[in-house]
Amino acid sequence: MKGRTKAIILIVILVLIAGFTYQRYFFVFGEGAKAGTMNYFVKKGYMFKTYEGRLIQSGIKTPQGGGNISSNEFMFSVTDEKVAQKLNSSTGSFLELHYKEYLHALPWRGVSVFVVDSIISAKPVTQ
Repeated sequence: MKGRTKAIILIVILVLIAGFTYQRYFFVFGEGAKAGTMNYFVKKGYMFKTYEGRLIQSGIKTPQGGGNISSNEFMFSVTDEKVAQKLNSSTGSFLELHYKEYLHALPWRGVSVFVVDSIISAKPVTQ
């Protein structure tokens, strides 16, 4: 009887650890789209080489802030090699990106909790 109780407790603990790990690192908390001008895109890292990028999103501050033009940076990671190649050739373009948001980052997935999984559209910026 003691051995069976220990086995059940062990199984419950393992299920709880697996559930916690899944929720923390693999559960997709949110997904959506962001649009802006690609600032830079780079492959970097010490042990795990990951693709990292920044998208500049222009906007206008609220009237309380004086209504000045401001910008926001969307920092993201990319895991798909094909998406990374297309983004690498689109630096400086206006892009619409689809992303997934995780609760925490994994070293082999990148440094950001936002992971871009596809490009909705890419348009060269004209001046």
